[in-house]
Amino acid sequence: MNMFELKPELLTQLKQIAIVVVAGYLLIQLLVILVRKVFFKKATPQLKMLITKAIVYVGVISIVLAIIGILQLKAVFQTMLGAAGVLGIVLGVASQASIGNIVSGLFLISEKPFEIGDLIRVGDKFGSVYSIDLLSIKIKTMDNQLIRVPNQTIISTEVTNVTKFQIRRMDIEVGVAYKEDLKKVIEILKSIAKENPLCLDEPEPVVLTKVFNTSSIDFLFGVWFEKSNYLKVRNSVFQQITERFREENIEIPFPHLSLYTGEDTKPFPLQREGEVKN
Repeated sequence: MNMFELKPELLTQLKQIAIVVVAGYLLIQLLVILVRKVFFKKATPQLKMLITKAIVYVGVISIVLAIIGILQLKAVFQTMLGAAGVLGIVLGVASQASIGNIVSGLFLISEKPFEIGDLIRVGDKFGSVYSIDLLSIKIKTMDNQLIRVPNQTIISTEVTNVTKFQIRRMDIEVGVAYKEDLKKVIEILKSIAKENPLCLDEPEPVVLTKVFNTSSIDFLFGVWFEKSNYLKVRNSVFQQITERFREENIEIPFPHLSLYTGEDTKPFPLQREGEVKN
């Protein structure tokens, strides 16, 4: 008898295992497609992801148990159950943080403070939500890095959802010299918002005299826009302010430096333009 010849019983078991694996894989894929088409019409992206993962995990476990049954490894199965019980006790004591993260993840799913694709800020971390799992969320930063944040941290930390609403307001601080006509400055800022096609008329732009600063009078200039136009609005508004202030001779004050080369020389004299030195 050839040593590589398979016994009929083993060959039958291998065929059954192959059928179970192929059929189980196809059934898992079919369930995922069916659930997505029937139940996912109004579901959020994070709920879709969690249900899909649950189907896959349950399907894989079922396939493994079916293979154990085909091989008739009852003793091994019972041993695995006993070991799993002991291991479960150990893991139950050691995985309190994981349980806390799972509970926090369920709160996040029910509360829906953000969704996949939203831009959020968690502490000093900023980026788009890449995935939401039971243990953590993953954030994709603007420079294409992936950050994993435990769900407990999300629950106990202040989270800012930058893109939750369709429109946003961009606040820009503008300083002008004390000699300038404040009414004229306010009119110029309002006209900038009105002339920019990316700025919304409703809600109206905000122009607020903010503070008398050390060398300038500071204004808060806020324009409303659709969240998808953030970069375009920021670039265009800054450019408009610079150009209009230059055209209207509105001075934006800035610090001046007096150079001093060392102990052996005196400070360079500061002379204003048009001033005649005696």
